[in-house]
Amino acid sequence: MPARPVPRLLALLLAAAGGLVTDLAFPDTGIWVLAPVGVAMLFLAGNRDAPWWNALLGVVWGVTFFLRHIQWAQYAVGDVPWIALSVLEALFIGVVMLVWTWVRRVPRIGRSVLLQVLSFSTLFVAGEVARSAVPFGGFPWGRLAFSQAESALGRLAWVAGAPLVSFAVAAAGALLAVAVLAMLRVQLITVGASLIAAVAILAVGLAVPLGTQAESGTLAVGAVQGNVSKPGLDAFENRREVLTNHVDGTYSLLDSVDQGDLDIVLWPENGSDYDPQVDAEAARDIDDAAAAVGAPILVGAQEFPESGGRYNVGLLWEPGVGVVDRYAKQHPAPFAEYIPIRELVRPFSSAVDLVTNDMIAGTEVGVVDLDSERLGRTVSIGDVICFEIAYDGLVRDSVAAGAEMLVVQTNNASFGPTAESTQQLAMSQIRAMETGRATVQISTVGVSAVIAPNGTIVSRTGLFTHEQMIEDVALRTSTTPAVAIGPAVPWVVLAATLALLVAAVGAGAQRRRERAAEVTGRGAPRSRPSAGRSAPKK
Repeated sequence: MPARPVPRLLALLLAAAGGLVTDLAFPDTGIWVLAPVGVAMLFLAGNRDAPWWNALLGVVWGVTFFLRHIQWAQYAVGDVPWIALSVLEALFIGVVMLVWTWVRRVPRIGRSVLLQVLSFSTLFVAGEVARSAVPFGGFPWGRLAFSQAESALGRLAWVAGAPLVSFAVAAAGALLAVAVLAMLRVQLITVGASLIAAVAILAVGLAVPLGTQAESGTLAVGAVQGNVSKPGLDAFENRREVLTNHVDGTYSLLDSVDQGDLDIVLWPENGSDYDPQVDAEAARDIDDAAAAVGAPILVGAQEFPESGGRYNVGLLWEPGVGVVDRYAKQHPAPFAEYIPIRELVRPFSSAVDLVTNDMIAGTEVGVVDLDSERLGRTVSIGDVICFEIAYDGLVRDSVAAGAEMLVVQTNNASFGPTAESTQQLAMSQIRAMETGRATVQISTVGVSAVIAPNGTIVSRTGLFTHEQMIEDVALRTSTTPAVAIGPAVPWVVLAATLALLVAAVGAGAQRRRERAAEVTGRGAPRSRPSAGRSAPKK
């Protein structure tokens, strides 16, 4: 650290600007290299040895980042929920900076640039792990890893998932900050070493072997983006419009393929605005479309059990048979698909009453089994619905259960022309690299895409367009290191964080003892002559 701390006003400006710069690394802007730059600005801003001040800086950084990053929430549900969620997520960054200030007081860490970089990066990832789990199941949006879908760093997801990618981004940012601090102190060796290390981290992903070849055959996939006539919360107000659009899009596939050429057709979340299991007209329309193309359709719909509530489901519909398999979304979005603490929230926003029927969480792993006549076997397809793509465990569990490819069914109609859909697409790219699985993101309105197992986008649609995609998708069965060790990674991060906290507490106790000893030493009375010493002569 420099001898002089950053002036408080400059620190506030650095923190605020750092949050904005970090958001520019994410879609739609997508300048991925700005993620470590934004983190470096936070690191520099918080160089004062003042825990609560640095916590405030962390909140400032987080607020400016999240207000811009999740501006789609403002479009969908208004100002109050958008601001409340942004501030809540920013508090996690504040806690990270608070703990970081305590941790760097540990003498061994304070004297070592390497330990400072490792400690700061660990704490930043721990903050991401925490906010991905609490409250109400967490909100993983805006993790540093999701800014790196187009960079070499994103390839590190293959090794240990999104936490490792975020760690690498934070470490590169901390090294950039160290280089700036060393430059101010004219420590040229430290400047050079830090910059070289930062560049090495940004490039290390190029050494990760990402396979793309099919290991268990291919599936001929058609994906239908039906679109809506009116974006926003009223996108489904026109009765049967969404179902009709997706039925029509399915027939349009026949402009490019013959009946029977496709193995499966994919529709998005809410691709049918009626449950075909109870609505005869919807069932007939879907069955006729499936028969016309000669392939099963994975239909996104809603189920309404007699016990109340509703399920968000992906239904595998076989022509002439109906539903042969089903997946129900395991992680409904709080305050969007269900309202916790409804009575406490209502005074702050009447938007809670827009959700009149709370969604119920499914209990089964996200896999649907397709009986492929062409391959002569059952193909397991991992199904992930909408925001579930942001949650490490849900995606990993699908692959661990045998999924040979991934499908992300999503409905982005409520978010209008915002970056929500492309942010989600970047997550799907990271998941493809993490799991080694080809991934199809199919949306009601876009952006939809077919993604190769190495994260490369093979084909892509526009936003609020009526389009179809047809691709041969590679099926894969190998297990990536990230899938194998993924469940342990958050626990390793939290264990390391606990060790740092223990070290910080120990260092704080030692400092207090030393200060007490200094005070005692300064306040001790001077010694008097001993009783046996001769009295001075008169």
